[in-house]
Amino acid sequence: MKEKLKTKSSQKLADFLETNKIHKKDFAQMIGVTLSYIYNLIDNTIPFSTRSTTLERIATVMEVEPEIFEEYRLPQEPIIIDESVIKIKDAMKAKKIKVTDFLKTFPRNKRLDIVDMLRGALPLPIDYNELKSICHSIDISQEEIFNIWQNRFKQILELSGMNIYSNSEFINTLSNCAKKYILSN
Repeated sequence: MKEKLKTKSSQKLADFLETNKIHKKDFAQMIGVTLSYIYNLIDNTIPFSTRSTTLERIATVMEVEPEIFEEYRLPQEPIIIDESVIKIKDAMKAKKIKVTDFLKTFPRNKRLDIVDMLRGALPLPIDYNELKSICHSIDISQEEIFNIWQNRFKQILELSGMNIYSNSEFINTLSNCAKKYILSN
């Protein structure tokens, strides 16, 4: 019985780029590396990356788990993806929007931040307009965008040391005021 050979990481990357008709330059920009680095990875001129950040970015854009790359080592600290990012990912899946297509809706200088947000390395932005631009790319309703923003706002208050439960009346007043302002504009 012949043992099935594992596909090398460089070949997985090359196959993905070809299948999805993604230019190497666009892919390099999406994961924060140079074009020559991508060419060298695919051509096996250099060993495939063992840096977890790079592998996680590649995996995020390819919409696979980073463990499919034999070079990947589990990070020492767990990556925490917050529920709002999961909502965004679920909306993308429901609308059958590929990560690469989603990324192309953003200016080139913003794509790497979006990849890092999707892989759990960056939090969602607190800036409502920035969050709105992310959510509008996948047709999330204005009401749901506000709910995502409100959850992020509460996270920041809590991380800053505020007990959001004992200050719930204050937070609800702030949220209602913000909702009235945001949804009226």
